[in-house]
Amino acid sequence: MSTGIIYSEDYLHHDTGDHPERRERYRATMEGLMSDTDRWESWAKIAPRPATDDELMRCHTERTLVRVGQACLQATIYEHVSLDSDTVVSQQSDHAARLAAGGACRAVDAVVSGEAGGVFVACRPPGHHATQGQSMGFCLYNNVAVAARYAQAAYPNEIKRVLIVDFDVHHGNGTQDIFYDDPSVFYYSLHQFPWYPGTGGADERGIREGEGYTLNLPVRALTPVESYLRMFNQGLENAMSKLSPDLVIISAGFDAHETDPLGQLTLNDQSYAEITRRLREAANATAKGRLISCLEGGYNLHTLGSTVLAHVSEL
Repeated sequence: MSTGIIYSEDYLHHDTGDHPERRERYRATMEGLMSDTDRWESWAKIAPRPATDDELMRCHTERTLVRVGQACLQATIYEHVSLDSDTVVSQQSDHAARLAAGGACRAVDAVVSGEAGGVFVACRPPGHHATQGQSMGFCLYNNVAVAARYAQAAYPNEIKRVLIVDFDVHHGNGTQDIFYDDPSVFYYSLHQFPWYPGTGGADERGIREGEGYTLNLPVRALTPVESYLRMFNQGLENAMSKLSPDLVIISAGFDAHETDPLGQLTLNDQSYAEITRRLREAANATAKGRLISCLEGGYNLHTLGSTVLAHVSEL
């Protein structure tokens, strides 16, 4: 089975203006993927579909959806509307965000049916900061969380346990929030700390039945690559020993790259390739190779394309 790529020009309709998470990021991502002609031609191209209200409300409150919809309606008058100091929407942002979450669900269908092996969801806006009740941190809906809940609901016999691995430079507070008391979804994050959004301490391990199913590995700024990779491998071993997943989902943020303007870590393209190899091995071990990756951060337009290509080439 070939790797699948889920992408759409509609993701460009989320217009944030002069903002770090802007449309040029998507163009850089796609140019990077298309730069290797042989690989691009070998990958299965899959169209996304929008997430439904029911799919979104497995992870978000109705008020969250209403707030996004109202802001996008206001944007017909004001062009750009801010949900918070970091999060901007335009008239068609809700459509793009539903297409991002629905694209992640479509990726679930592809890996379960055998349509593709690993799948990369080249989408925007990103998702991992969106909590149950709030869109924030550039994120409207939590794409990986919606995909995890969709997988469990749509394929209850095949997918009971999901591992979400987040290597964005920022902690995925939204993903943690959604699954903090749930032992069926293990959330594992490496992230710069202290850093935005201020969450993700090692003592945050889940509550009630979910205690022990959240693993945060805070990383100091300028940590050497070798130390980061050693921490990553140890954490992944711990996660796999706690939960044998039926599906592995990656929150693939590339802002831990040494050149990224919004982070202070030191990863490079080879680092991301190594991390992806380890995650592919983990998915092969217990999840029948079911591996999905969703684009999160990454803000250096000069390096993002090559870094994404290194990641996807290992899926």
